[in-house]
Amino acid sequence: MDSVTQIVLGAAVGEAVLGKKIGNKAMVLGAIAGTIPDLDVLSSHFTDTVTALEMHRGFTHSIVFAVVFGLLFGWLLSLWDKRASLREWWWFWFLCFVTHPLLDAQTTWGTQLFWPFDLRLALKNIFVIDPLYTLPFLVFLILAMLQKRGSVKRRKFNNLGLLVSSGYLLLTLVLKGITYLKFEAALKYQNIAYTALETKPSPLNTILWTANVETEDAFLIGDYSFFDTKPIRFYPHLKNHAALGDLRKYDKVQRLIKITQGWYTVSERPDGIYLNDLRFGMVGVDPQTEKYAFSFRLEKRGDRVSVTEEPKHARDAKKLLAELWARVKGNQQLKSATIFHSPSIFLKIIRKIPFALPASRTK
Repeated sequence: MDSVTQIVLGAAVGEAVLGKKIGNKAMVLGAIAGTIPDLDVLSSHFTDTVTALEMHRGFTHSIVFAVVFGLLFGWLLSLWDKRASLREWWWFWFLCFVTHPLLDAQTTWGTQLFWPFDLRLALKNIFVIDPLYTLPFLVFLILAMLQKRGSVKRRKFNNLGLLVSSGYLLLTLVLKGITYLKFEAALKYQNIAYTALETKPSPLNTILWTANVETEDAFLIGDYSFFDTKPIRFYPHLKNHAALGDLRKYDKVQRLIKITQGWYTVSERPDGIYLNDLRFGMVGVDPQTEKYAFSFRLEKRGDRVSVTEEPKHARDAKKLLAELWARVKGNQQLKSATIFHSPSIFLKIIRKIPFALPASRTK
């Protein structure tokens, strides 16, 4: 999640653990603890792009880190502030550290919570920035700060923030389940054969959801809003993996492919070959666009390959917000029939069945 959210979470957890004993210092230290795991982003200044991606949300987002560094920080703080015991200080830092990756594990990127095991936990039920999670949480935290130390109201407001935010996370899991069934039904109705289906919320909300569908030659991308009245449609993005050619044999490219977990396409542009990570969708809400949120230019230099992430621009973010608001309100117009990756399949299906999937049929 974003830094503000992690600061709020850390402060609330800190208050819940030691607020009664050390007052506002618990919130301050909790807020600091909530940002420490994200210091792994500094690795991008010292390593190459692929290594930095591998390290992001790795060791610092693990239970091992929470235990070991929780004990270290707990010991240091127990020497400084005797109002809490070493055990209490360790519990404070451990909970502040471990709740950070537990929240991040619910985003698309996920976390290596069980490091050193090579397993990234990503539930994909909340976007990395979600105002409906953060803002109510922040309001309750501020209300708690305004109350006297150790008061019932202070504890009540802080606990309400934790309960409301946790309740919202549970709701997102329910919404993910509902939309997954919607996409699954749409694929079945349209006779689309697929090998994998993944869903995730679109930016800043949990009303509009996106599906990535893997087929033999392409990935199909579709979206669904709870305000939709028209059928779910899927649009193809050809894998084009063969375009990598000899680049595939390089270790750095293989590691990048592993990071994408196989959800990638390859684009051939005038300035070179790009590997696009489909897990994070597009820059915009149009499933047909080929401007991906994460694209990496692969360039062969002698006996090595350089990997450079395509930069993002502020104008894309502004455009996204406008498009997102319009799309969240529902697909009021059905533009065209679903397009498939294979023309023969497309012609066969268009002759036999309609593409429209009434809302009532997806329930």
